[in-house]
Amino acid sequence: MNELVIIKLGGSIVTKKSEDGVVDSAKITLLAEQIAPFAGKFPLIIVHGAGSCGHPEAKAYDIPGGVTKANAAGIYVTHTAVSALNRSVVASLRKAGMEAVSLHPFGCCLAENGRLVSAGVSQIKEMLALGLIPVLHGDVVMDTKRGACIISGDQIVPYLAVKLGAERVGIATDVGGVLANGTVVPEINRKNVGEIDLGGSSSTDITGGMRGKINELLLLADEGVDSHIFAANRVGDFLAGHNYGGTLVKK
Repeated sequence: MNELVIIKLGGSIVTKKSEDGVVDSAKITLLAEQIAPFAGKFPLIIVHGAGSCGHPEAKAYDIPGGVTKANAAGIYVTHTAVSALNRSVVASLRKAGMEAVSLHPFGCCLAENGRLVSAGVSQIKEMLALGLIPVLHGDVVMDTKRGACIISGDQIVPYLAVKLGAERVGIATDVGGVLANGTVVPEINRKNVGEIDLGGSSSTDITGGMRGKINELLLLADEGVDSHIFAANRVGDFLAGHNYGGTLVKK
């Protein structure tokens, strides 16, 4: 298996979203243990959400509304919060035996009016060639129209998947997939998405919650790349190519 795989670890599983700034080290360790057996079998990129680390700070400084000199101090505060989470994730991955390295979007990405226009693709290619596992995350990035903006992991994943030609994209969440009336929806596409109540996030999430995630994944599907949403404890099944019991997002 030589195909590129991109895994997104949701902010709700790497942090305790009901507690601002609290990293869920136990869940991160379990995720790392599931991923570790597959390291080296195929090129791998890991992206994680910010969860309760970064969202409160970005909201406090109104980063989503655009950045001027008046609120520019929020860039440092927000980036510091998400960087601390990233260090914890990378440390756990490395402890499990993986050659994981941090790649902060703040330093390698650029946006225009809230949408990515570059994301360190050249650097990532060189990292993958050396057998490294780049670990990116939701972050504040500079924006040519807004000064700066928040770029979620949900936007980073599709961007890299298209630019790097990913074969498989998996999204690990705190539930078993996309739920409708408590039941996992097996497939979401352009035809049925309007019939599904995607709801919102119950905690502070400035990136659109499940609805924002699905919108980004449908854009990815438009480019011909399917994605898969599943529970955190099924990451190993997804990487192994087994049934993961979640939601397929396709065109």
